[in-house]
Amino acid sequence: MVVAAVAAGAFAAATAGQTIDNTTSNGTDSGVTPLASSHDAEEAEQSLGMGGGTPVVAPEVLPADTDSDASNEAEQLAASHEVTQERLEREREAARRAAEEAARPSVVKPAEGTLTSAFGARWGSSHNGIDIAAPIGSPIHAAADGTVIEAGPASGFGLWVRIQHDDGHVSVYGHMNSYSVAPGQRVEAGQQIAEVGNRGQSTGPHLHFEVWQGDGGAKLDPLTWLAQHGIHY
Repeated sequence: MVVAAVAAGAFAAATAGQTIDNTTSNGTDSGVTPLASSHDAEEAEQSLGMGGGTPVVAPEVLPADTDSDASNEAEQLAASHEVTQERLEREREAARRAAEEAARPSVVKPAEGTLTSAFGARWGSSHNGIDIAAPIGSPIHAAADGTVIEAGPASGFGLWVRIQHDDGHVSVYGHMNSYSVAPGQRVEAGQQIAEVGNRGQSTGPHLHFEVWQGDGGAKLDPLTWLAQHGIHY
């Protein structure tokens, strides 16, 4: 606004100067210096960006790349969702296995059948196990979790399998028709390990089952050991 006032003043002075020049004699220097003309004032205004024909240009505003940002955010959300789903699936699977393990029995019957001979004295000698009569080929199961320590021919038993259980006891299965495990193999309670047979010193198809206090230890009454785990014949 100050510059505009100065320019207006300069225009008025220039007009006055022309009047003075006209009153003086032609070609005579009156000693008065002419002030700036209106044309000069207009140029000054234009040079300062005021008035005139030069437009004031506003700064250019560049658009943000919103499509790219939205796409990246969507990809990140999708990846996060996938990771979460995978974690939930692992947790569900772990919970399922834990539930199955909790529901799985720790001790089972070694075979289904009829108890035909108990533990103790029999026919003038000691019977170190129990006999469970069943048809040839009937499944024989590991009585508890453990590791197979022997599987194959055995004197008097024809074929046998011995399993070292996690509590230290050893279970013995004899007179089998066939077996399906090997030494060093890990087995679970209820897993089939053999089939009922009539091999060795046997009077008919049955499973001879023993429980030892450790490998080579004292022979225990299998019915008592099974009953301690809720299993009864």
